[in-house]
Amino acid sequence: MRPELLALAASLSARGERFALVTVVRREPPSSARVGDTALVTEAGGYHGWAGGGCTRETVVREARHAIAEGESRFLSLSPDTSAAPRAGMIPLAMTCDSGGTVEIYVEPVLPLPRLFLFGASPAVRCLARIAHAMGYRVDVVHPDAAAADFPDAQGVQQAFVPEALPEGAHVLVATMGDDDLEVLHSVLARRPAYVGVIASRKRFEQVRRELRSRSVPEAALESVAAPAGLDIGARTPEEIALSVMAQIVERRRKAPRGPVIRQEKPAEAVDPICGMTVSVAGARHTAEVKGVAYYFCCAGCRSKFLAAAAA
Repeated sequence: MRPELLALAASLSARGERFALVTVVRREPPSSARVGDTALVTEAGGYHGWAGGGCTRETVVREARHAIAEGESRFLSLSPDTSAAPRAGMIPLAMTCDSGGTVEIYVEPVLPLPRLFLFGASPAVRCLARIAHAMGYRVDVVHPDAAAADFPDAQGVQQAFVPEALPEGAHVLVATMGDDDLEVLHSVLARRPAYVGVIASRKRFEQVRRELRSRSVPEAALESVAAPAGLDIGARTPEEIALSVMAQIVERRRKAPRGPVIRQEKPAEAVDPICGMTVSVAGARHTAEVKGVAYYFCCAGCRSKFLAAAAA
């Protein structure tokens, strides 16, 4: 990979942004791509690097954005002949370049670390911070009594909660032992978390639920809260409680629909009227408007053919 792509990938990762790495793994002439050619596609459809000619770019960007949205890698085969039975795991796509050739591309989404926010400083919370860190989560701890020395595996330890610091889709455990749990939950649920667990008795949480309902918190959000938090494994010790909570987070995460929680949707698409290829509308490079209707094309050649036919 070229140094500038490595630098861009590192920058996007540091900012917690999603992107995909695109690598050419096989080619048949006369394709202009070469094995090892690499490109980076951002969540918004930005294209950096090289993975074949301009006529394959729209396809690569579209498939990369789908991979980012779904969180799953893709193996693409762009070929003039799509009639042959595809190999297992391969997605056959039409090669629209006039030069022909076949190129096979591996698309790997790179997603930010899952986030876990822990409100509390109890022994169970300290155990959970260690477990989550070992499982690849970024851990942030919020509590007036939290000390960095008690949470060596946390990437952030704050004494006060700033709601804007909680990203959508984060995982949250509230273990404040009744201190400010109402206010914390009210702020947290407004941020659309992927998981919220509360270490509290059922009686205490019912009181909190009634108050949150009186504040117009949606019923669906209240029903999503796990209280008491954790899977019912008979946990008693802080280590066992932490394990049960982490297991519940994993369970919900794996059962949840693929892709980001709110802000990501699959990109809008149009069909190239010349070759029938699907084209991502966002960031399309080859477009035309005829009689007030917008058309989108996979490459400049298809656009030229369409305009020539329209003018005839």
